[in-house]
Amino acid sequence: NVVDNLLTLKIFFDNHKNIMKTIDENILKTTKEIVVKFIEMGRLSPSSIHESFKDIYATISQTVKAHDSDFEITQPSSDRDKK
Repeated sequence: NVVDNLLTLKIFFDNHKNIMKTIDENILKTTKEIVVKFIEMGRLSPSSIHESFKDIYATISQTVKAHDSDFEITQPSSDRDKK
């Protein structure tokens, strides 16, 4: 039925949007932790944070999102059981 298919698509895209938001938040958090650790270890100067942060963020983001297709997004079990 068309309505069911549209509802399934909406649920899929809503779930995907939430997952991507969580991934982006984790990328930002990981980048921050790496930058702080590099500063603590003396491998990064606080004066060069701006460029280094962008580079580290881009590297992590590219790595994570390159493997995004490895993860399968499925419907919640309650939605699968209805079919």
